[in-house]
Amino acid sequence: MTAKDDQQIAIITGGSKGIGRAICVELARCGCYTVINYLGDKNGAEQTLAMVQDVGSQGEIYQFDVRDEEITEKAVEDIAERLGSIDILINNAGIIADGLFMMMSPDNWQSVIDTSLHGFYNLTRPVIEKMVRRRKGTIVSISSASSLMAHRGQANYSAAKAGLNAASRGVACEVARLGIRVNVVAPGLIETEMIRNVPKDQIKAMIPMSRIGRPDEVARVVGFLCSDAASYMTGQIISVNGGMF
Repeated sequence: MTAKDDQQIAIITGGSKGIGRAICVELARCGCYTVINYLGDKNGAEQTLAMVQDVGSQGEIYQFDVRDEEITEKAVEDIAERLGSIDILINNAGIIADGLFMMMSPDNWQSVIDTSLHGFYNLTRPVIEKMVRRRKGTIVSISSASSLMAHRGQANYSAAKAGLNAASRGVACEVARLGIRVNVVAPGLIETEMIRNVPKDQIKAMIPMSRIGRPDEVARVVGFLCSDAASYMTGQIISVNGGMF
């Protein structure tokens, strides 16, 4: 399939499952042509594409590793050349490798930083270049409640996501006058594979709403930030966490 002339082109990293999948479907409902990035889960990405098509939109799956600067830049060039523009970028790809800091291996530290923070740089920089030329574009990065409050065993994840917050705000200041908006959504505990080993009953007691969130609840906030309704919002970190402070 190819994008229609009036469709906005949206790239969503980590779109094969969880929050990324929900964002793909939400943006498809909003009329976007969704480029569903994945790393290893092709089957999951294809399932996401089927869900995009089920809501009456179009899209494609695209495999690349956001940790690889050269490959990611080539992917951006290819998408922009084939589809004509990149209107929306969702930096959602992320991994966890939890463990006590004093016992954390260099690989577990580096892999988490590389995916969330270096991945932001590798993809956002070439996309920003395209958006600046058109003086138009929207970028939303998916951070975490862990970037704003301490969680035991997540020093690497907290560092990566806090860096993502700061980088997004810095970029937002640079490009606001050029018609490009950059915001962050920081989910709390959301029902995804990432929390499958979390003691949920114990966690629910810490959440004022007394429940774990759903991926679609995060996705709708992302959809809002990508819409004209949020035209005067940039450089913001929006928490979606059931009232946790």
